Amino acid sequence: MATLESRSVKMEGPAKKFRGKKFRVAIIGCGGIAQTHLEAYKSIPEVEIVAGVDILPERLKVMEEKWGLPKKALFSDWKEMLKKIKPDAVDVCTPNGVHCAPVVDACNAGCHAMVEKPMAMNPAECEKMIAAAKKNKVKLAVGFQQRYNPHTQVLINARDKGQFGKIMFVKCQALRRRGIPNWGVFGQKELQGGGPMIDIGVHILESAYEFMGAPKPIAASGNVWTYFGNKPSTTRNAWPNWDYKTYTVEDLAIGQIRFDNGAILQIESSFVAHIPKNDIFNFTAMGEKGGCSWETGEIYCDQNDLMVNMTPTFISSSDAWGSLFVTKLKNWVDGCTKGTKLGAPGEAGLAVQKMLDGIYRSAAAGKEVTIK
Repeated sequence: MATLESRSVKMEGPAKKFRGKKFRVAIIGCGGIAQTHLEAYKSIPEVEIVAGVDILPERLKVMEEKWGLPKKALFSDWKEMLKKIKPDAVDVCTPNGVHCAPVVDACNAGCHAMVEKPMAMNPAECEKMIAAAKKNKVKLAVGFQQRYNPHTQVLINARDKGQFGKIMFVKCQALRRRGIPNWGVFGQKELQGGGPMIDIGVHILESAYEFMGAPKPIAASGNVWTYFGNKPSTTRNAWPNWDYKTYTVEDLAIGQIRFDNGAILQIESSFVAHIPKNDIFNFTAMGEKGGCSWETGEIYCDQNDLMVNMTPTFISSSDAWGSLFVTKLKNWVDGCTKGTKLGAPGEAGLAVQKMLDGIYRSAAAGKEVTIK
């Protein structure tokens, strides 16, 4: 399964008209990922996009010309927008370093919040966001779409039926042969917090962690290397000409997480991995009774005194990139308007952030670190 976020978005046809009161959402950060969110909202008829916030005028122009927002609904300051528009909720699609502040301000203004992955720059920021949501009794969700992927859900269903027994070991991979983003600020550590581990590794990490049943992480070890992105390259690839002069993140990160139940998770993530395929996005698991592969949906177990590999002939036709965004945003909207359970609440974002933070802290310290 491809992991490049620049892929085109496919939706499932026009949504039915909604005749009730609209759920008024403001978009904070109107760049590439926000456009994917906006396409998804077209399939959620109860949502009305009422404002856009961005520091770049050209992005606000897109909000006006493509999405039909009037000039009075376009802002460069989210605080001004919150005061004048008073939306029901905000959808924060800014760089990672600008996740915490707008979410906290929105919660304090009585707005529900969706924030793109990763939740923030560090666990302390996550905790501040969660506290603001609880204080103001609003819903906070994190943009973890891969836990809604049918591949993830099929394995969770098998887990719940006892197919794997105790899960002991999970190996995650989010690797690109050559995929350094040549747009945005993905290569700038001060704005992103990290490179491929925090950008694409987070996707497979959050889905694998959900599959494991969300045990408590207690320790992390990790290593990071920068060997390619900080220099020019003449190698042909789909995303050439990234800004190597401002590239301060890792090219490759390897991590291991230990959990309180004795399980171990390992993860490999890279923008520049010398692998045989264009990209690898998968986790495999080993349990006492069975194992599995996320990418194929295969389950490996013993049946009738035989070692059996079970391969599904069909999983779903709705695991396209755009469909996952519809599912995660609809889950959040329903949580805000109907009180249903959030699939990825702030606490889930905090747990994943603690693991990411632990890997980076361990890499800097050169030893295993404790996760509290």
